Amino acid sequence: MAVKEKSKKIPIELLAPARNVHFGKAAINHGADAVYIGASHFGARSAAGNTIREIEDLIRYAHFYRAKVYATLNTILYDNELNDVSKLIKNLYESAIDGIIIQDMGILEMDLPPVRLIASTQTHNNSAEKVSFLVKVGFSRIILARELSLHEIQTIRNQTSAELEFFVHGALCVSFSGQCYMSQAICKRSGNRGECAQPCRSVYNLLDKDQNILIKNKHLLSLKDLQLSDYLEHLLDVGITSFKIEGRLKDIAYVKNIVSHYRHKLDKILENRTEYGISSSGKSELSFQPDPARTFNRGYTTYFLNGRTEKIASFLTQKSLGKKIGIITEIEKNWFKIQGEKLFNGDGICFFHTKGLDGTLINKVEGEKIFPRQMDELYVGLEIYRNHDHEFEKTLDSSNIKRRIEIQIILSELPNGFKLTLADEDGICAEVSEAIEKIVADKPDAAREIIIGQLEKLGDSQFKSSSVTLQLNFIPFLRTSILNQMRRNAVDRLNENRLQSFVSQIFTHATSNIPYPQKNLTYLGNVSNQLAKKFYERHGVENIESAFELSESSKEREIMTTKHCIRYHLDACPIHQKSIKKLNEPLFLQDNHHKYRLDFDCKLCIMKVILI
Repeated sequence: MAVKEKSKKIPIELLAPARNVHFGKAAINHGADAVYIGASHFGARSAAGNTIREIEDLIRYAHFYRAKVYATLNTILYDNELNDVSKLIKNLYESAIDGIIIQDMGILEMDLPPVRLIASTQTHNNSAEKVSFLVKVGFSRIILARELSLHEIQTIRNQTSAELEFFVHGALCVSFSGQCYMSQAICKRSGNRGECAQPCRSVYNLLDKDQNILIKNKHLLSLKDLQLSDYLEHLLDVGITSFKIEGRLKDIAYVKNIVSHYRHKLDKILENRTEYGISSSGKSELSFQPDPARTFNRGYTTYFLNGRTEKIASFLTQKSLGKKIGIITEIEKNWFKIQGEKLFNGDGICFFHTKGLDGTLINKVEGEKIFPRQMDELYVGLEIYRNHDHEFEKTLDSSNIKRRIEIQIILSELPNGFKLTLADEDGICAEVSEAIEKIVADKPDAAREIIIGQLEKLGDSQFKSSSVTLQLNFIPFLRTSILNQMRRNAVDRLNENRLQSFVSQIFTHATSNIPYPQKNLTYLGNVSNQLAKKFYERHGVENIESAFELSESSKEREIMTTKHCIRYHLDACPIHQKSIKKLNEPLFLQDNHHKYRLDFDCKLCIMKVILI
């Protein structure tokens, strides 16, 4: 077996979510270079857990394509959980996991195996100073805060050589990651423990200082979804090497569609940027045209990638809008017509009216006439969105895409027979030989075609022929049964050689006393166990407050910090909009059970939500 030396290129990774093994394999088949998956416990999506055996299955599948699997252990931990976490990390390492995404610094005080540590976005990695510290204490990759701009990412890249991962698609947490305590405060379900109740997607009233209702029953904290597929090259230029798709709780149609879309976009860029290379092997051949508008989305935003340039919230709904397809032009008792894209039987549509978002199913389509299940609230001029694309979903459901690795096929002579060699795109080889009598073919041209045709019949394997070379002094007569058996044996051997030749990286962990950037740590530091406290003490922190989840009272405490600004959304920002519009402040949010004060820090361009 021979392995060729790969050219020294910066490996670029498309990282996809995996709710389970089935979703993970689908992501890899559709072009992902890596996937992230929750273990049985301690992941930030408690509803997306998997056993060690299941994760091992996914790892074996991924490593065949030189793709990677990362486990999410990114909740904060309590003292009585530390032993279980330590055992879980060891089990994951023994399963050949490629990295562990963590939030709790107590893990760094454990006796760790030589596994890669990845700093979760939950550690709020928003500055070069913070990133530098994390790298020095043992993290080889940092998942950056979603709120960063291109300029801010460049500043961080200029001061570190660590791998930088960044979210490019999916749902957005309105709060700084790891620093939202709203769910814990009002529902006793901690987002930092993987149990977020998503109060940010609820409806609120906005009140002014005199308790006048400025906005009633709107989703005032609900954001649109992130979509940065047009900015991938910009992100490459500022140093991002892993492009992350959110969505461990999304359906498999979302995974197939979105991964395929970003794979296509990245490949187009990498074709012209020779300093970069794809970080896994094989190529997926799609049977559909990916389109992010045709699967789950709440409308799209580029967030703060270019600074504060757009309104990022979706006040009218927290649900998926899908794709805007047209406007109603004619309506009768039980049908309507639209100007725009064609609708099909089984499609789901939605639209806005005075009460908010509503929707219905399409029962049938006859020519231009569309017959919905119910006609309530429809009128001429109404904008229609398709939030369930029946035909597209059917296409995605049947898209059992095979990702194939290109191989060169060489048939050569031996003194007593023939040898078949397969060499894949990574330089990994497999050889089989057959001792048989050499018989010159009566019809060389026909025999050559038969030999090449049989050797190229790779069927349902994970390989695709790029070339067939016959290194022969003559064209022999070879029975198809012999050729087929040699090919099957060689493919089996190449499969095994690919798996055996995968070498996991070793990451050593050494303790240090590098000073933490702060001397005082409030509950925003999420210190929930003695090992985490020991970590920060060793790094020079003098005052350490316990995590919010361990406190007795939530009143008058900052339960959310966000760059989403309600004043900006209402065109009342004195900084970015130079607005002279004045609101009677302070402003308050109110739901059925609680009231919250909004504090605006224009210097830092943030909004704080205080439970009162």
